[in-house]
Amino acid sequence: MSVTLYQLKAELFRTMGHPVRVRVLELLSDREYAVAEMLPHVGVEPAHLSQQLAVLRRANLAVTRKEGATVYYALASPEVAQLMSVARAILSRILAEQAELLADLQATSPDSGTDTDAS
Repeated sequence: MSVTLYQLKAELFRTMGHPVRVRVLELLSDREYAVAEMLPHVGVEPAHLSQQLAVLRRANLAVTRKEGATVYYALASPEVAQLMSVARAILSRILAEQAELLADLQATSPDSGTDTDAS
């Protein structure tokens, strides 16, 4: 892989590295949305959502179509939905492992009464 490809991948992940854009990509993984439909799901001001949608369009992660005065957004490719799904699976695994570690730590804490040195 050339350095240029690494740079392009890094730019892709930087583009996706904003909570609003992640939420939008997850929404669009299910279906096409009108901008007004996305607002209650994303929880930001319309102008902020518009800015984030423009970033996704420029990065070729989202595409638009217009029907009358309504602008609809969709993922540019199904692989974006797959990437979002894989990211969710990775995070779920990491969080599950951390929960297990926390449970183990709590089970052996001096406050729990199970620590053998507490006698």
